[in-house]
Amino acid sequence: ADNPVIIYGKAGDRHIPGQVGHKDKAVYYDVKQDPGRLEEMLKLSGGRRVVPVIVEGGHVKVGYGGT
Repeated sequence: ADNPVIIYGKAGDRHIPGQVGHKDKAVYYDVKQDPGRLEEMLKLSGGRRVVPVIVEGGHVKVGYGGT
């Protein structure tokens, strides 16, 4: 089975998950509601508080530009 796409974002970010085109298989975490997921996101993003952070197939993309 495919690994799910994991998206760390925050409520009110209407572009996610539809914007990344994976809404059927994406797992979405609201980092404002879940401090543990915020910690995970900060580790993945190198401490940058930028959403979305998207993890897909072991690759991490930070922000809408995907850097």
